[in-house]
Amino acid sequence: MKTIIFYVVASLCLLVTKLNAQTFEERVHQISKNIDRITEQEKDSLKIEVEKVNKMLENDEISEETAEMLKKDYAARRARNIEVKVTAEEEKLTQVVKDKVDGKLDALNVKYSFGIFTYDKEVMFDSIRKNKNTVRGQRRTTSQFVFALGVNRVVVDGEVDTENYKWRSDFYEWGVTWNTRIFKNNNLLHAKYGFSLQYNNLRPNDNKKFVTDGGKTYLADSGLDLKVSRLRYVNLVVPAHLELDFTKKRTTDDKTYFPSHRSFRVGLGGYAGVNVKEKQILKYRQNGNRQKDKEKGDFNVSDFVYGVSGYVGYRGISFYAKYDLQPIFQNNDIDQNNLSLGIRFDFN
Repeated sequence: MKTIIFYVVASLCLLVTKLNAQTFEERVHQISKNIDRITEQEKDSLKIEVEKVNKMLENDEISEETAEMLKKDYAARRARNIEVKVTAEEEKLTQVVKDKVDGKLDALNVKYSFGIFTYDKEVMFDSIRKNKNTVRGQRRTTSQFVFALGVNRVVVDGEVDTENYKWRSDFYEWGVTWNTRIFKNNNLLHAKYGFSLQYNNLRPNDNKKFVTDGGKTYLADSGLDLKVSRLRYVNLVVPAHLELDFTKKRTTDDKTYFPSHRSFRVGLGGYAGVNVKEKQILKYRQNGNRQKDKEKGDFNVSDFVYGVSGYVGYRGISFYAKYDLQPIFQNNDIDQNNLSLGIRFDFN
């Protein structure tokens, strides 16, 4: 039924050029708006879900492992939603493209270029909008939701401390970035910047816990059979990277577009920020009962954080590394620095 209606409208376009040119423009413009709205809505929904998981984790309603699993599931679900919903819009636009190729819309002489954009297909949707509203392929600056996770390693005098810390010491990070193409007509160099929350967890070995004395922090025997011993500190940082994006520019109808996050990418830079929270969690059994202690307060974690970071990957997935140049604990006699290695997702 929809196909029949469309062909009727197309026939009327040949008779009344001006009126139907507006109808055609509105159709393309509306499809473009729908795709942008779908992407933004799914990103916003993912942010809300991640914040909800973080709150549940903060209230000890779920374990850290469950939280990480939920975040991965939510991210995958939102990616699928984008693909399914945008594919529906793609089908509408495909019909318009077919009619143009068949010459059924030649009389309109409408100066619009368009293709197809989905979350994970090597195709681009481009449509020049009225009132300076352009799609991502023409924008110098785009935005991304970033999520990363991996392992933490404590470095002392250039060596990784494997004696005092478990290999399961971990981190996760989430935030928002903006990606700006540096040169107007070259797609290689980009400036990537934004803000992120970095959640770092240190897990001591051998039933040890963190204690403070005289403004210094060190590990000591807890005297308990600990199932979990974890110090978490959260940093709010502003990351900045110079990114090499090898996505090729595209030319359609004599117009050039510069998509991003569609090929290999390399980013080098750093971050700076402040510590916003620190807490130690101990879990153990006592007299047959499960016990959980939370110690919130000052473990002498450095108030200010700064470091170097980088990533290399393909499309939206990258190998990610960051290294804190400032010591984890201030005032300690021996500096301990945090090295993080993991996977990073840039939802463009």
